[in-house]
Amino acid sequence: MATVLIAEARFYPHLNDMLLAGARGAIEAAGHSHETVTVPGALELPGALALAAESGRFDAFVALGVVIRGESYHFEIVAEESARGLMALTLDGLAVGNGILTVENDAQAVVRADPKQGDKGGGAALAALRLLRLRQQFGG
Repeated sequence: MATVLIAEARFYPHLNDMLLAGARGAIEAAGHSHETVTVPGALELPGALALAAESGRFDAFVALGVVIRGESYHFEIVAEESARGLMALTLDGLAVGNGILTVENDAQAVVRADPKQGDKGGGAALAALRLLRLRQQFGG
């Protein structure tokens, strides 16, 4: 049984609740355990996962958050840099599922976050578990 860390950027609680429900459901359905930590925003997610990885307590990681386009360039920075940070962790050998939604508006986020619709939280958890299996398969 693996232990999965779910790190959430809890900026939009109504959306995060759906992402968390999907991720937790997928992890539990696969027979694994999980813990959840909260960070202020999506930019802090890669750092939180890196710190948690140093503890050696977790086998896989799920990053959850929502970035909604606003009127400034900040959307692009947050979307690109959070994804880049998570990819760097993955390339360093961590099993990371990226569940950060980058959307134009709240309605798009609801469709993607809702476990009965897009279930991106569940999808991110399944991706992390699949990467964990691959790491084990390749002897990591």
